Amino acid sequence: MTIIPSPSSIEIGLITAQRNAYQLFNEVESRLLLTPGKREKEVNQEIYDLAYEMFGIRKYWHKRIVRAGKNTLLPYRENPPDLIIQPDDMVIFDFGPIFEAWEADLGRSYVVGDNPLKRRLASNTAEAFERGKRYFESNPDCTGRDLYHYVSELAHEYGWSFGDPHAGHLIGEFPHESIQGDEVNNYICADNEERMRDTDKNGRVRHWILEIFFVDREQQVGAFFEQLLTLSPERDGYRLVEENDDQEPTRIAG
Repeated sequence: MTIIPSPSSIEIGLITAQRNAYQLFNEVESRLLLTPGKREKEVNQEIYDLAYEMFGIRKYWHKRIVRAGKNTLLPYRENPPDLIIQPDDMVIFDFGPIFEAWEADLGRSYVVGDNPLKRRLASNTAEAFERGKRYFESNPDCTGRDLYHYVSELAHEYGWSFGDPHAGHLIGEFPHESIQGDEVNNYICADNEERMRDTDKNGRVRHWILEIFFVDREQQVGAFFEQLLTLSPERDGYRLVEENDDQEPTRIAG
């Protein structure tokens, strides 16, 4: 008989937070909130209101991002002008809701319409996340630099460019930024030579978010996929989707 260790309170908190965020994004689709003619800020506010309706939350550990069109080319720290969603747009969501002190961080890309290039770009980010996860799991001494270089090369393999100087970060109990600080070793980036599996200063296991951000600068479009790297909800007895839900990792609205 195989004995599976019980997940810790940290693991349960992070997995549950991600599951809730996934349910939120699913409900956005069910209610058809992502439609052409709306402004990014309008959709952003509707998702904020929906999260309160579903979970009673108002707190987010980072700014809420809904970006369409050429704004999808821009990394997180940018604050571009508010755009109107067009009938053939790519739209990116990046939300960091807090559920009972635990941080979620979920990012997805949606294609409004049937543009094959944009659909392929969105699909490639989801595929690259799974490949990045397998690379991390098969390399016990993987550093932040190793993983960043790997996913950056995947972008070129698929025919895109990688759109950000980092590909993820630590995640944990709110506020993880004040607990862990803003050092380079807290990010999946080219300058982080530390083993990602090393424990924190208190000897605790660290958990990571992996971000895949591919861009096509010629076509002025980007796509984004982000979620937990170091925890697998299926392995730990949790599911991110219900039994009858679509199993696609990236949901495409059309």
